[in-house]
Amino acid sequence: MAQALTIDDIWKLFEETNRLFKESATQAEARRQEAEARFERELEETKRFLRDSRTETERMHQETERMFQETDKRIKETSTRIGRLGERWGEFVEGLVALACETMFLERGIPVHKVYSRARARLPGNRRMEIDLLVSNDTVAVGVEVKSNLRSEDVRQHMDRLSEFKEFFPEFAQKRLMGAVAGIVVEEGVAEYAMKQGLSMIMQSGDNVRLINEPAFTPRIW
Repeated sequence: MAQALTIDDIWKLFEETNRLFKESATQAEARRQEAEARFERELEETKRFLRDSRTETERMHQETERMFQETDKRIKETSTRIGRLGERWGEFVEGLVALACETMFLERGIPVHKVYSRARARLPGNRRMEIDLLVSNDTVAVGVEVKSNLRSEDVRQHMDRLSEFKEFFPEFAQKRLMGAVAGIVVEEGVAEYAMKQGLSMIMQSGDNVRLINEPAFTPRIW
């Protein structure tokens, strides 16, 4: 026969149940606090990662910007140097042609008294003209266009200048005006085109330059 429960037995059961409940509650609170602590740690790690990532991104952006600026600076410096080299090369070519002008044109029956380098003139309306080399004597003037790389467009532009030359340089109005073009590198067909237009054609020959027109060539007179 089962033993009857006493008041003490029931009370002890309540106390044990209460203890177990409190213990469970304590464990649950501990787990909750641990979960919160873990979440806080992960949140801080995430924030730190984002801060570090942003800092690294900003550093990389600044470094990239610095590299772009440095590259741009070098490109500008290189362009400037190339430009200066081109100017010096152009001056060298003009000097080479200028030195040969007296001999070249004398051989074609045109004695040379003066050679002007970079002859410039200006008219009202901001009209300007520049002739690379201007060769002259008492009765004849020769306007010479000098290019390191001579193209057909250079020939056409020079002929346009020659057609207006005496308007810009009236002191040469009574002289017979002729034209010449010179090139160290001459594009294919340009020499023949220039000579057909009545221009003297000056080209490199070894370490010097020479007129390649035939002796019977008749120059155009402006």
